[in-house]
Amino acid sequence: MTAVVVYDGDCGLCTWAAQRGQRRLRAQVSIQPWQQSDLPALGLSEADVRHAVQWVPAGGPPKAGHRAIASWLIASGLPWSVAGRLLLVPPVSWIAAVSYRLIAAHRHQIPGPWRRDGACAVPK
Repeated sequence: MTAVVVYDGDCGLCTWAAQRGQRRLRAQVSIQPWQQSDLPALGLSEADVRHAVQWVPAGGPPKAGHRAIASWLIASGLPWSVAGRLLLVPPVSWIAAVSYRLIAAHRHQIPGPWRRDGACAVPK
């Protein structure tokens, strides 16, 4: 099994970011919306995936939020791995954690190209 990135397929921002990451990052990963994933097989619950993006490595425990993004960047090799490692080092990691939580909580309000389909299905 390769690593799996599990995101919210009902969220325009999440879908946009996952697709963009799949095109730009070189990591060999499976990228899946949680709505189409076998969560128990991945060691995840619906609460986990509703809370944050998840990185599920082969044979390791899942990582959530900014740690999931950092892991995906690290697995992508240079130059992305430098940014990924930086996201895990304090005080950058503290800022990344708070930023991730703020963005996740307000993602349905953030304007951008992911809003073309009209709305985000994330409850307001």
